[in-house]
Amino acid sequence: MNILLLGSGGREHALAWKLAQSPKLDQFYVIPGNPGIAEHAELIEGIPLSAHDSILKWCLDHFIDFVVVGPEAPLVAGLVDRLEAAGIPAFGPTAAAARLEGSKLFTKELCKANAIPTAAFARFENVAEAAAYVRAEGAPIVVKADGLMAGKGVVVALTVEDAIEAVEQVFAGGGTEVLIEEFMEGEEASLFALVDGETVVAFGSAQDHKRAYDGDLGPNTGGMGAYSPAPVLTPELERRAIEEILIPTARAMARAGTPYRGVLYAGLMLTAEGPKLVEYNCRFGDPECQVLMPRFAGDLVEVLHATATGRLAEVTPRWSADAAMTVVYASRGYPGPHQTGTRISGIKEAAEADGVLVFQAGTRRKGADLVSNGGRVLNVTATGATLGEARERAYAAIARIDWPDGFYRNDIGWRALGARG
Repeated sequence: MNILLLGSGGREHALAWKLAQSPKLDQFYVIPGNPGIAEHAELIEGIPLSAHDSILKWCLDHFIDFVVVGPEAPLVAGLVDRLEAAGIPAFGPTAAAARLEGSKLFTKELCKANAIPTAAFARFENVAEAAAYVRAEGAPIVVKADGLMAGKGVVVALTVEDAIEAVEQVFAGGGTEVLIEEFMEGEEASLFALVDGETVVAFGSAQDHKRAYDGDLGPNTGGMGAYSPAPVLTPELERRAIEEILIPTARAMARAGTPYRGVLYAGLMLTAEGPKLVEYNCRFGDPECQVLMPRFAGDLVEVLHATATGRLAEVTPRWSADAAMTVVYASRGYPGPHQTGTRISGIKEAAEADGVLVFQAGTRRKGADLVSNGGRVLNVTATGATLGEARERAYAAIARIDWPDGFYRNDIGWRALGARG
């Protein structure tokens, strides 16, 4: 099978590493990829992910049998629709189904119509009405921008003033609607499921760390580390989340004539009443994918292709009993202004340790050197018989990397293991 993977981050490096292990793979290409991904596949340069016509033509010219779409933007923009219309199966939802991530308002209305547990909410088209609602409800309260925000479009406001400022920023930034939700008490966890339009199969759990600095301090980021499985998401809570949230969502999408096919990533709040939906994503998480792939023990090509072609009931995902942890090594200053083009060494030495993988994200080649090329640059990932062992291995490995211009959190995993920074 000739396969094309789309994307260039740490998530795509993890997917490429796992896809490359499949005996079903013939030719493997990635657009655009990164230096780490180049160890597993042939990189195709010069085609932007937004150039759907060019991607489709390239697939037809190179006899591609299957496309795996990594990031959310091409999904929301309808790339899967274009590929499937040309007879090329693709892993990922159509544009209509990807609204589950592309529009928070769409998802909230779907939950309301189908009695899916989530936070109470209200939507507003101007600052004055939204601010009046915030003053009436009080704080803490949650303010969300509609649309794709790379995991950063949510403000948990602890004061009324902070909430109103967040509302003003949404509209000042070009937003036309704002979503205001009740603040839910509980612990967050991520649950992944594969959906082929009808069948829903659990596909691992994880917890990530959004804040930039130790102790969950500093600004929100795309994620500074993660671990899997999430001990707080017990088998009973996972069962409830599947039955009360994900299956009703899949059925609602199918009834609407927009069946969901791909990975459905549910951000959950584990409240006293049970799991409630925080939000959906229509692709694997980043950095959650980097801890799911090392634990997945099956043939990823087989499972993803079965999902894309409506045959998910025919396969059973298999998992290692090991735990996994990833620590994000980011450019100093991230998520604010940061320098790129700084030299990184020691990755090979770090990856030589037992159970360690280093997935590259924001990197590029500059002559013989590997240099930084983004905010989140490396994902130092380790597996172990226990989560504690995985953490020890990950931090021992990251200490072998020489990158003076980078930083990382020292407390990834504190929710499950303690030792909060």
